[in-house]
Amino acid sequence: MILKKFFLNYITFVIQAVAVKKKIFVLGIFLSLCLVFLSSCQNSVNKESNIVHLTLWQGINPPANRDVFEKLVDKFNQTHPDIKVESLFVGGTELQLPKVLTAVVGNAPPDLLVSDPQITGRFVDLGAIISLEDWLDKLPIKSEIIPSTIKELWLDGHLWSVPYYSGNIAIFYRPKLFAAAGITEVPKTWKELRQVAKKLTIDRNGDHRPEQYGMLLPLGKGEWTVFTWFPFLLSAGGELVENNRPDLTNTGAIAALEFWQDFIKDGSALLSLPDRGYEEDNFINGRVAMQLTGPWTYIMKSKVDYDVFTIPVDKKRATVGSTGNVFVMKTTPEREQAALKFLEYVLSEQFQTEFSIGTGFLPVNIKSAQSEAYQKFLAQKPVLKVFLEQMKWAGNRPIIAGYSRLSDSLGRAIEAALLGESPKKALQKAQERLEVIWDTN
Repeated sequence: MILKKFFLNYITFVIQAVAVKKKIFVLGIFLSLCLVFLSSCQNSVNKESNIVHLTLWQGINPPANRDVFEKLVDKFNQTHPDIKVESLFVGGTELQLPKVLTAVVGNAPPDLLVSDPQITGRFVDLGAIISLEDWLDKLPIKSEIIPSTIKELWLDGHLWSVPYYSGNIAIFYRPKLFAAAGITEVPKTWKELRQVAKKLTIDRNGDHRPEQYGMLLPLGKGEWTVFTWFPFLLSAGGELVENNRPDLTNTGAIAALEFWQDFIKDGSALLSLPDRGYEEDNFINGRVAMQLTGPWTYIMKSKVDYDVFTIPVDKKRATVGSTGNVFVMKTTPEREQAALKFLEYVLSEQFQTEFSIGTGFLPVNIKSAQSEAYQKFLAQKPVLKVFLEQMKWAGNRPIIAGYSRLSDSLGRAIEAALLGESPKKALQKAQERLEVIWDTN
């Protein structure tokens, strides 16, 4: 297992270091040899006893949340002596995807993959995962699952994964900074949010470089930027996909991007470091008064004063759901059945309660949400009620096969607009780029 972890870590290093366009042939040979090694290693482990050994790949961050998950995996192993799940950290989604795709092509996939729903379409196209609706229909625990947490995991009439947490985006704010600016109510509309952000932007020494900004906006073209912009797209009545094809130039998308650019024009938003929009330092040290993030944030564990309000409205109430999910990869019938037992455990009240309390994510099990332990936790963290309330109108990002390409183009457009380009022009460029590559493999 030490060698196995070494090779997984080394693959990650090579994927980051090698320029894919120039050295793809060499990289392919290297990865194939590594995967053959891993496959033979896995098979030899399986033959050591009658225990079914399962490999689970995950990219759970921060490490504190990963520790909670690992302890729950250990509990499963202790209560299921005929199954042993080995959890391996293989990096976040952007690092996971090339690694898992290579493993699938090399016929050495993990048994279980903890990831994001947005990669579902790629795996369906490859025939790499099993559908779960028939299995779930037979489980008594199905009635305990909160319906909205399953909704985004369907594609082409099949359920391809199960959720292990849920969450959504809201706006964290500093009550003391609001009070100092004379703001007595949180904003409920886009117009009010823009006005509040202006009031919270303070240039104390008159050098035209504010010491305090109203809002932090995520600079960068990564998924976090797309994710945090998505509630505004939905609130403006926009969508990204129509008839399974990208549609980035609809009026809702343009309005949402223009709104974000308005904060830059007003001088009331601080841009994050590139692709670091999830970092909370500027909020905690008081340089920004508002930040878009979810219930998993470290802010809730800090000692700083904070509160939360729902995403302000343009045309309708909206936020974006954040669901972590678990896939069962196609392997062998014996290993797939063992993997399904682990999925049942993930959906259980015990797992959901412990994971939610340990991480701040919302449970997907109704009994867990209603349990005495979770209700006690909720009383200690009342801001979680905002996220629970928002689940009623949470929308989801597409899980179609081309989502990674769509997200990359959209992220580039958002970044360009935040740096001064016309939102309409930036989205049109992204649309044209997607139309050229959409139907290519």
